[in-house]
Amino acid sequence: MSAIASSQNCSGQSMFRHCKTTARLIRNAKEIAPVTHLPTTPLSAVSSNVRTNIVMNNNVVDPHQLEAIFQKKRSLRSKIRKDLKNMDPIQRSQEDTAVQDIVLESSWFKASRNICAYISCASLREVDTSRIVSEILSNQTDGNGQMRKKLYVPRVEDKNSNMRMLKISAVKDLVANSMNILEPSLLDSDGNQCEDALQSYMAMAVCCKTKIRYRKSICVMQASEPVDLLILPGLAFDRSGGRLGRGGGYYDVFLKKYQKLAQEQKWKQPLLVALLYSLQLVDEESIPVTPYDVPVDALVSPRGFIPISPVAIERKSGQLVHGEGMQLPSSVISDQQHCDIEAA
Repeated sequence: MSAIASSQNCSGQSMFRHCKTTARLIRNAKEIAPVTHLPTTPLSAVSSNVRTNIVMNNNVVDPHQLEAIFQKKRSLRSKIRKDLKNMDPIQRSQEDTAVQDIVLESSWFKASRNICAYISCASLREVDTSRIVSEILSNQTDGNGQMRKKLYVPRVEDKNSNMRMLKISAVKDLVANSMNILEPSLLDSDGNQCEDALQSYMAMAVCCKTKIRYRKSICVMQASEPVDLLILPGLAFDRSGGRLGRGGGYYDVFLKKYQKLAQEQKWKQPLLVALLYSLQLVDEESIPVTPYDVPVDALVSPRGFIPISPVAIERKSGQLVHGEGMQLPSSVISDQQHCDIEAA
């Protein structure tokens, strides 16, 4: 599979292979454990458009129900991790190719200017994004020097689920973090501060009723344009939009902040698309969710584009249909001759 090319004599292939050598370190890293004793949370603090299967009592979220959900999540994570570890390498490579082909040929990807995408790491057994990243970086400007596409990639800030999306212009803008996972540095290869899709900071605020001072997270939009597309990783997904992450809550926290700020700016919400291997798609609504989880708009599996939200369903027209310009390996499509777009 082709890797990212770098015009500044930086081998993208070696960069993406860099994290493979640290599989042992990644596996030994401790996952952030959910809090056992959780405070009851008023429903007014929970986004109304987030799907939930938690029992609500007296307009609050039951912490015991939350702990039961967390336990189910841990169990499902363990199962999917084991399945991914045992996945046949040839099938993995075929499915990497199939998923990226679908994304690269899609109308929603081609039409997106500002894109957030994760940098895949083989030791985490994430769907490969090297060709997607390469395509964005090679199409940053047109023949007249006008900006065509921007790429923002995640950078973990701390252990409190805070994550930033920083713009990169080349693969050499990426550095290995303490766990040897590639992230954008705060400064690009030219020494300039990287543009941030969403920047937040803590500030003091005063409650209008109690007059008590407290610390509040303030979000500031640095980018001059909204993000059009977010390409997300995860461990498991269902056709209701449920996404099971790795337990840190980084994407959910970032997405909630960005969605709120985009709404305040009266900007169009970005399309949330998750990439997955075939074994990561589970039965509908089988992923336990809480009011704090953000559902995705669509999935891309080796079998096709799976629209879920109304926005994603609207975009399925004109989407790549397998068999039109691409033939999948028989091991991927099973007994199907070709795969059409899957409906939610």
